[in-house]
Amino acid sequence: MAGITIRPIIEADKPQWEKLYHGYADHYQVTLTETGLNCTWGWLMDRGHPLQGLVAEGEGGRLVALAHFRAMPSPLRGMDIGFLDDLFVDPSARGQRVGGQMLKQLQGIAGRNGWPVMRWITRDDNYRARTLYDRHAVKADWNTYEMAPDFEMAPDFEMTPDFENTKD
Repeated sequence: MAGITIRPIIEADKPQWEKLYHGYADHYQVTLTETGLNCTWGWLMDRGHPLQGLVAEGEGGRLVALAHFRAMPSPLRGMDIGFLDDLFVDPSARGQRVGGQMLKQLQGIAGRNGWPVMRWITRDDNYRARTLYDRHAVKADWNTYEMAPDFEMAPDFEMTPDFENTKD
């Protein structure tokens, strides 16, 4: 796609970002709430929050893609890696290498930040995206699991950033 600019997301992008983010949620059959949208947008606009955003801007200032990413601690490495939470290209811009441009920009961000890898997950049946990812990255041999919380089995201590393991 000619004339694409990949850039950080800014406050003025909110209406177009919302449209793209709704498209992303629809793809994964997730219902977005106003609270969730505002929370995510707040994170993206907060320079102190780890979540960051990129957009792809096309002709006439129209946003055609978004990416949300962050630093993620990798304890075995003893350093942060990059984690791509969301990547979405508007259906009208697919097949025009916008997704590849976004991934290349993220690869550069990883290099600038000293992250040894940029990691992400996708659904197994997301074949179109996986074709893109196979061109730009190596499929890891990790499986992803999710576990729902058990509020009745919560520990009787709190984990806080200043938590210290002290001896009696």
